Amino acid sequence: MQLKEKLADVQKQLQKQKIDGWLFYDFRRSNEIACRFLDISSDQFLTRRFFYWIPKKGSPVKIVHGIESHVLSHLPGNTLTYRSWQELETNLQNTLKGCKHAAMEYSPYNALPYLSKVDAGTVDLIRKFGVQVVTSATLLQYYTSIWSDFQLQSHLAATDVLCRTVDQAWTFIAQHLKSNISITEYAVQQFILQKFEQQNCVMAGTPICAVNEHSALPHYCAEKKESAAIKIGDFILIDLWCKQDLPDAVYADITRVGVAAPRPTNRQQEIFEIVKRARDAATVFVENQLSQGAAIKGCEVDQVCRQVITEAGYGDYFTHRTGHNIDQEDHGNGTHIDSLETQDERLLLPRTCFSIEPGIYLPDEFGVRLEYDLFIHSNGKVQITGGIQQEITCLDLS
Repeated sequence: MQLKEKLADVQKQLQKQKIDGWLFYDFRRSNEIACRFLDISSDQFLTRRFFYWIPKKGSPVKIVHGIESHVLSHLPGNTLTYRSWQELETNLQNTLKGCKHAAMEYSPYNALPYLSKVDAGTVDLIRKFGVQVVTSATLLQYYTSIWSDFQLQSHLAATDVLCRTVDQAWTFIAQHLKSNISITEYAVQQFILQKFEQQNCVMAGTPICAVNEHSALPHYCAEKKESAAIKIGDFILIDLWCKQDLPDAVYADITRVGVAAPRPTNRQQEIFEIVKRARDAATVFVENQLSQGAAIKGCEVDQVCRQVITEAGYGDYFTHRTGHNIDQEDHGNGTHIDSLETQDERLLLPRTCFSIEPGIYLPDEFGVRLEYDLFIHSNGKVQITGGIQQEITCLDLS
């Protein structure tokens, strides 16, 4: 969406939600959401506070420091400059005169920390002018999380890379074990990163290869000096995510589990089946609700998924939310599938994507997490991306 088009759409959304305006604020890139929304280049040098006010009707207002008056020059609207803090406050007060509500990147009680970018002191300042600060969380989804056709295609391309790479990783492990050659979690991690680089893909952080008790640590990260060796009979979890190294490309994210054995143990199979039922229950709930034209909150999906694991007696071992929004960041700014870590009551919107990844983590034993992604098409149809693991992968070591 072009900037001018985006601004016009924002004003429609503000009127619909009965908010007087959206006040963007940044200091030294403390609010990267605002910088991205306002198309401020990552190369732009920002050392002073700026505000950008989009009222529900009328022209926007730029409030910038005199020595950085150019930073918002690409945006429409009237420009007010300041040098002193007194001038800044006067400009803000005059701009917000008559307004009752202003949306900002603020989350009451920091309930949604991904979106809580405006510091408490700045919120106090706006409140001093008699303006109630409300969250921009619902607004933001429309401009940070809804995918273009290109982004959907980039996601599907990334899922193809992930699926091929995880299959290659299983083969990589099996070949070493069959040949009695030492292999570690770290070696698999580096193998995956190498495959991403070869396919022009990038990722934030490092992929996870975790064996046995390490797989019970959801964000375990293998280190070169302390990485565990993978042995015959081990339980293995691989979590990997990436996106194409292209402007505006979006992520894909999957998790698979396997055993370096002809078959899993009964205990491993039991836990796998519970997690799979929870994953499938969440997906069916989303599909059914959308097919009926019903609105869905992220927290509702989490509750459906979590109930399956709780009723099986493992609720205390499902220690994270069911899923996260996915956009240009792996953990995006849209609705998360969460009623545990936060109560995310935002709605799931068409043309957005999120992970479904329930898990059961048994300390000092092993952990099972099954993850794929769901994309909601404009017509409400749900597309599962990243493949569906139906059985524990058993490595061929013959």
